[in-house]
Amino acid sequence: MKARRLARAVALQALYEIDSVHHPPEQVLQHRLEEIPLPEAAAEFARCLVYGVLQHRAVLDAYIQKQAPEWPLEQVACIDRNILRMALYEFAVDGRTPVKVAINEAVELGKMFGSDSTPRFVNGVLGALVPLRKEITRRIWGDLPPPNRSRRR
Repeated sequence: MKARRLARAVALQALYEIDSVHHPPEQVLQHRLEEIPLPEAAAEFARCLVYGVLQHRAVLDAYIQKQAPEWPLEQVACIDRNILRMALYEFAVDGRTPVKVAINEAVELGKMFGSDSTPRFVNGVLGALVPLRKEITRRIWGDLPPPNRSRRR
């Protein structure tokens, strides 16, 4: 498995644990990275995903809920919820991952960790969120680009 996909898997596992049993993020990430050693750049990417999702979870959740109103977010499977948060963070908040890549990676994580319906659910919700990505970016960052990051789209 490629380093960035593995980093996403580590971040997803960490977010799942943080979301489901509320362990401290620093401790969870440390344990995950000890279990699955990553090159430093990939480990930093995993950290960025985890802390970015946690920092912006309220905004991410509001947009996810808006696009899947028949599924209250607390009733969405924990793994699905965190896959959606990570992908939305990647393409709308962080901005360094192209939209198609973020969605494809989310679908692949859904295949690896979710139920049979996860990939289709994730693809549908994220597809509905793509037209809102600039609105989400502005809501988080205002008119400024994310700090210290070039914007690729």
